Amino acid sequence: MLKIDGHDNAVIGTATPWINGRWTEVLVYDGQAIVKNLVVRDDMTLDEAREYIQFNIEGAYVGDETPIIVWKCGLDELE
Repeated sequence: MLKIDGHDNAVIGTATPWINGRWTEVLVYDGQAIVKNLVVRDDMTLDEAREYIQFNIEGAYVGDETPIIVWKCGLDELE
């Protein structure tokens, strides 16, 4: 399984989606925990952390084992 470097504490489990004709086990991450890591550890603002995640993590497809990020929020909190 592929990992998001530096965010092991944000792993919440695994998922097994059907990808390209086979079941593929991937890691699942808590998006808010990744934000917290970037703000606390890397001294980013919330906006910087969100932008970093959007362009450098969510925007990076690295094959069938690309990790999943889960954002735990209600529908009314989505932009």
